[in-house]
Amino acid sequence: MSRTIRGLDATQRRAERREHLLDAALKLFAANGYLGTSIEQICSTAYIGTKSFYELFASREECYLALLKRTSERLEEEVAGAAFQATGNEREAAPRMLETFVHALVDDPRITKVTFGMASGISEAVERQRRTNRRWAAGFLVQLWDKYDGPPPEEQVAVRHSVAIGLIGGIFDLISDWLLDVDFNDQNQVQNLIDDITSFYITVRRGLAS
Repeated sequence: MSRTIRGLDATQRRAERREHLLDAALKLFAANGYLGTSIEQICSTAYIGTKSFYELFASREECYLALLKRTSERLEEEVAGAAFQATGNEREAAPRMLETFVHALVDDPRITKVTFGMASGISEAVERQRRTNRRWAAGFLVQLWDKYDGPPPEEQVAVRHSVAIGLIGGIFDLISDWLLDVDFNDQNQVQNLIDDITSFYITVRRGLAS
């Protein structure tokens, strides 16, 4: 029988340590970059020993991947929630969902930096996770378009998916480019990003519908 400490059993304490380590990794990766952050620094910031780190993650890369997945899952949950609550037609709903997506990313600058500022080029596993995130986002768009347009003819299914992949890639590139010179304290810059992404989305959708 597992011992309870602070009202938490062993599984809950393990999950709590994992969250503390990921929170510390988010802070340090955003401040110092991936290569500038060591496992020892993550453990020290989280007040957790390296032994406990290696019980949860095999390496710094695995820790970063877990952080990227956690961030992606939270983003997906927020965007899916906005889609569930959406009312009206696509012209009304899509801008609100895009605004929700942007704010979920940029309201905490650490998330933007860790997700878009350093993920590229770390490793094959990280790149695979980035591509997985893009496929999820593209699939979400396809479901949205099916909701408003109805399912496409069979010969157009692959085309719709390809357009969605390209659109998501373009949105992610807009965010990465914006991140190079952004002042996170300037809300006008955040609104400009939302406007640029919304305009890009509308342009692509018009092309798909034509």
